[in-house]
Amino acid sequence: MRKRKFGPLSGEVPVIGIGTWKMEHDDSKAAIAAIRRAIDDGMTHVDTAEMYGSGQVETMVGEAIAGLRDELFLVSKVLPRNATYEGTLAACEASLKRLRTDRLDLYLLHWREKLPLFETFRAFEQLRAQGKIRAWGVSNFDDNDLADALGEVGSGKIACNQVLYHLKDRTIEHRVIPWCEKHGVAVVGYSPFGSGDFPKAKALDDVAKRLGATPRQVALQFLTRSASVFAIPKSANSAHVNELAGADLLELDDNAIAAIEAAFPLAPWHGLSSI
Repeated sequence: MRKRKFGPLSGEVPVIGIGTWKMEHDDSKAAIAAIRRAIDDGMTHVDTAEMYGSGQVETMVGEAIAGLRDELFLVSKVLPRNATYEGTLAACEASLKRLRTDRLDLYLLHWREKLPLFETFRAFEQLRAQGKIRAWGVSNFDDNDLADALGEVGSGKIACNQVLYHLKDRTIEHRVIPWCEKHGVAVVGYSPFGSGDFPKAKALDDVAKRLGATPRQVALQFLTRSASVFAIPKSANSAHVNELAGADLLELDDNAIAAIEAAFPLAPWHGLSSI
C-alpha cells in the first residue's frame, strides 16, 4: 500500500485507510472481519470516533485490532460537547478503553461548536505529553476555522483536517486543500463514495475499463491525486475491502484525470458540508 508523509508527523501513513462511520448498523462479525482484511491488505490507517454507535464501533474496532496495534495508524475523535479540557481527557480515556489500547496515533476534534478551541487543544497537548496520543488534529473545519486553530497553537501542531470529499462534492479543493498544503496539514477525505450515493457515470466506467480497474478504484485514485490527501472509505465487506485496496495498484494518466474532471466539475464554493 502506498504511503506518504502525513502533515508534520515523522514517518508515512497509508494513502487509503479504512473508515468505520455507521458500522454499528452492520453485522459485527462481518465488520470486524472487514477491518482485519483491510489491515492485512495494508490499509493500516484505521479511523473511528466515540460518536459512532455511541462507542459501539470503537468496541468493534478494539476487537478487530487485537494483537495488531503496533501495525496501525489508529485514529479516533472527541465530540464537541465533550471537548472541554477535562471532558477531552475523560473522552480519550474512554475511547482507549473501548479500543483496548494505551494510545492513539491521532485524536481529532470531530467538528467545531461553541466551546473554546484552546481548551480542547490544551487537553490534546496534555494527552500527547502523557503518551496517550501521538498527534492531534481537527475535522470538518473550513479555512476560517483552520486559521482560528492555527492562531491558537501556531505552526506544526495541527496534524490533519478530516473532511467530506467525494466526486460529487469537491468543495475542499477551493480553499481547504490549498490552506492545508500551505501550512503542512494533512487532508483526510471521509465518505469518498458519497455515503452510499456512488455516482454512475460513463466517464468513470470508460476510464475503469481502459485501465483494467473498477469505478471505485478510479474514484479513490482521483481523490487522492494530491500529495497532501488521504482517503478512508468505509466497508464492512471483506471482498469490497479487497477492491478498495486494489486502488493502490492503479495510476491515472492525464486523459483519465481530464475525463473525470469533466464529468464531475468543481462546483462554486458554498462552504463545507459536515457530518
